[in-house]
Amino acid sequence: MNAVPAALGSQLRHDAGTFGEVVAAHLDAVYAYLVYLTADRTAAEDLTAETFEKAFRGWRRFDPRRGAPRPWLCRIAHSAAVDWFRAEARRQRREQAFARDAVELEESVFAEGPSPELERALQRLTPAEREVVALRVLLELDGPSAARVLGISRTACSTRLSRALKRLEEEMAHARD
Repeated sequence: MNAVPAALGSQLRHDAGTFGEVVAAHLDAVYAYLVYLTADRTAAEDLTAETFEKAFRGWRRFDPRRGAPRPWLCRIAHSAAVDWFRAEARRQRREQAFARDAVELEESVFAEGPSPELERALQRLTPAEREVVALRVLLELDGPSAARVLGISRTACSTRLSRALKRLEEEMAHARD
């Protein structure tokens, strides 16, 4: 990776590979996860950059014996997204105070992906439900890894996924009627 000077490459090597190798392997997945969570490609780009900046600073502390790089990166991305959502909520409250009648349409998260019905059904899920679906279905993380990223128990993660998928199925059934 061009952003990592060759002199740092040997210093940044773990059993998981060099930082550059980890970035190359997981950049697209982290970006997709953040697009899915935020429904905002521009914000996802910024959050992806923030995620990998934080990961670079913490790379020396990363221990591959405690977990794989993808869940570690997703946990960093999750924290960045939570901060973004909080800041976004504050920004929205300020905007509403000054322009209560201004409503903007958001660009679709999926350029050529799911049908409009599925996209609407996904948007009706709570952020927590969308996040667990993104981790387990989109990124294909296993249950324990997704639970670690979310900071919840394996059982809670499994329950949240089950409820989210059931709700998604119900939303799709209503869309077909």
